[in-house]
Amino acid sequence: MTTDPLDRIAAALERMAPAPLTAPDFDAADAFVWHVSPDRLEPVATVNRVDMSLLVGIDRARDTLLENTRQFARGLPANNALLWGARGMGKSSLVKAVHAAVQAGGLPLKIVELQREDLPSVGRLLNLLRGSDARFLLFCDDLSFGHDDEHYKSLKAVLDGGIEGRPENVLFYATSNRRHLMPRDMIENERSTAINPSEAVEEKVSLSDRFGLWLGFHPCDQDAYLSMIRGYCDAYGVEIDDDTLRAEAIEWQATRGARSGRVAWQFFTDLAGRRGVRV
Repeated sequence: MTTDPLDRIAAALERMAPAPLTAPDFDAADAFVWHVSPDRLEPVATVNRVDMSLLVGIDRARDTLLENTRQFARGLPANNALLWGARGMGKSSLVKAVHAAVQAGGLPLKIVELQREDLPSVGRLLNLLRGSDARFLLFCDDLSFGHDDEHYKSLKAVLDGGIEGRPENVLFYATSNRRHLMPRDMIENERSTAINPSEAVEEKVSLSDRFGLWLGFHPCDQDAYLSMIRGYCDAYGVEIDDDTLRAEAIEWQATRGARSGRVAWQFFTDLAGRRGVRV
């Protein structure tokens, strides 16, 4: 039995220390979610996504992101991407659809979802992915930073990588409602109170400049909104004539006070339920 106090302290610390994180079997799934406390990559058997053909009105963003992702999957140079703009217009849906399309084309590619609040742990995640032969899309949905939020500093480890550099087998895609990832009133407030206004927000605003691709998403018009719903109806076998669809869809939109891809899907979900069709 150990009697030396230093030996007892060392033994206690060893029991408290977390076991070294081991890489999961990356062949077990094509998608993973990163969790902390304890650190782990959870495989996702079935990804919640829609087919790319059902994403209407975002052709330019779709083509650009798809080509960038294919380049990366082939081992060629590619850019980190920021998908920014209107809510509910398919930003996160496009990332997941592009991943599926690249895989369907015969190019192996994994996707790992990282929550914004877990950004401080991203260094540990990158070290885990760095040791794999697989190629990974690191995906953070609804990324933004508020007042006194220091998480943005952790993001630089993904975009710049410090002295180690970003792992060659990792590409980062993020979605945000804000082009500069921070609220406008925060930018204006720091500019007005700083001794050197131009430097006060440079670090935070320049964060978005570190993304090689900026893809903007804008509110859809009524024709695109109706086309989205018609596409869903045709894909899932919901029969409805154009006049009825138009009248009901516009009424639904009016009650929501908004028109977007998300609202189109919500109307279609209600319609399919009323028609007895499973989706």
